[in-house]
Amino acid sequence: MLDGVYRLTDEGPVFQPGPAPTTDQLQTVLTRIITRLLKALTRHCALIEEDTEIPYLNNPDADPALAPLQAAACTYRIALGPRAGQKVLTWQDPAVRLASHETPQPQGCVNAQGFSLHANTFCASHQRQKLEQLCRYITRPALSHKRLRRTPAGEVVLQLKTPYRDGTTHLVMTPLEFLQRLAALVPRPRLHLIRFHGVLAPNAALRSQIVPGEADPVSTTADGDGDTLAPSTRARLSWAQLLKRVFAIDITTCPQCGGPLTILAAIEDPAVIIKILTHLGLPSRAPPRAPARLDAFMQTA
Repeated sequence: MLDGVYRLTDEGPVFQPGPAPTTDQLQTVLTRIITRLLKALTRHCALIEEDTEIPYLNNPDADPALAPLQAAACTYRIALGPRAGQKVLTWQDPAVRLASHETPQPQGCVNAQGFSLHANTFCASHQRQKLEQLCRYITRPALSHKRLRRTPAGEVVLQLKTPYRDGTTHLVMTPLEFLQRLAALVPRPRLHLIRFHGVLAPNAALRSQIVPGEADPVSTTADGDGDTLAPSTRARLSWAQLLKRVFAIDITTCPQCGGPLTILAAIEDPAVIIKILTHLGLPSRAPPRAPARLDAFMQTA
């Protein structure tokens, strides 16, 4: 969402930034969101309201496989296995519980009826590094491998990034219970996980005038001699940078001395490649394809 509105002028749309919302305004917005959300869930028969004041979720028949897993995940319970219906084991720290009660509510954050509205994260158009951090946050995975480990007894322990208010710092699950929680996070096919509001929406009338488009691929530039040069291409990350960012493999730095590596030659002749690998005592053929096997982390003890 944008922190402001666009005003139409003769030169085109001009952005008018708005003031930061107050706590009362955020509370009003959150109350309206809760009311509309409950009405939409009731209209789609996902929420049932009877004579009692407390509504309850309906058991959808669209996906009978994921429905019990998602319902159990919402209530922090176990769906399948010998401990079905029980609460997930947790590790709690009393000091964290006391600190959570003393910590004031952050500015720009409101809570009501189990819903929370966080309006304290923003970035300006010139803050490219902060924009990248925001994009990384939006597209982050469900959990971090750094906070996941396995005990000698074979249980999976997930360390929470932010402890709960009751002092919970870790969740303890069996491998089967852990897979159930992961399966509950799988979105439905063809479901948009990121939505754009206002003029950033796909069908907005002013989107083409506000969102920058791609450069004209047929436009060319001329050098000093009048010859046309090749059209400029979009800057992309190199494969070495992608390997370092995704797999933490830096092929541009020597692991022995830490100095930069230099490409001496690129060998493409298969006969020369086989000759070099044979001389070094390395296999010259790719290993045969093996059947799929269970990862050692997910094997039960």
